[in-house]
Amino acid sequence: MWTNYHTHSNYCDGKEPLSAYVNPAVQSLGFSSHAPLPFDCPWSMPPSRLDAYLAEIAVMKQTSPIEIYAGLEVDFIPGLISPKDFNQIDYSIGSIHFVDQYENTHWEIDGLHTVFTVGLEKIFKNNYRAAWCRYFELTRQLLVESEPDILGHLDKMKIQNLENKYFHENESWYQQEIRSLLKVVSQTNTIIEINTRGIYQQKSETTYPSPWILELMKTLNIRVTISSDAHHSKDLCNQFELAASLLLKAGYKKITILKDGVWKEVNFNQNGIGNS
Repeated sequence: MWTNYHTHSNYCDGKEPLSAYVNPAVQSLGFSSHAPLPFDCPWSMPPSRLDAYLAEIAVMKQTSPIEIYAGLEVDFIPGLISPKDFNQIDYSIGSIHFVDQYENTHWEIDGLHTVFTVGLEKIFKNNYRAAWCRYFELTRQLLVESEPDILGHLDKMKIQNLENKYFHENESWYQQEIRSLLKVVSQTNTIIEINTRGIYQQKSETTYPSPWILELMKTLNIRVTISSDAHHSKDLCNQFELAASLLLKAGYKKITILKDGVWKEVNFNQNGIGNS
């Protein structure tokens, strides 16, 4: 059996109702719809639906055969929104989807590449290194100011760097950015998710984060959990065996799950989780 705490339903840009994701192959399940944003966004939950979302999950907690948790994936945009703005949930996933603005438009960094290139030119004058450094700077700020329970897809902006269009991940400046970020994580209680969505969507050749980053995380004793960022129920545990094998190769023997409302480290292997 597995667990999954990064799940999107039709309350935001997920494709199915909450009930569709309840699966006997999952020991505990967390819903994490995109939290409402203070500006129009086609993939976030409308503010008017938040109460209904939380109410439906509350009912499911009483009736479901598995443990159910109410979460939100919350964007961090300085001065506008952060995970600490939501206290009526069981846990938060803190993510960076936007980096600064151009022409009063929040620059979405993990969407269409055409959108990415516009922001890269208008905000950073095509200085890709400055853009990635700003992305990681905002991630560090998210951790320091909000300390979410889970850090979402920490290197997801790499989907814009397919075939090493801008740089190679072995370049020293990039690896130093990752090391600086992980140092901040290690000083918090935040868990890093091993997110498989990029692989099964064929947007990335590796998990978020990349396998070499997992090895650095292990040296810092950073806790991890496995998630699929599912937008369809069929993807609830998609590529979990691969994620588990990468963690085992990096030296991890335990992953972190919610059990009776408390984050706990438990044994795992490629077939699922075991006892603590």
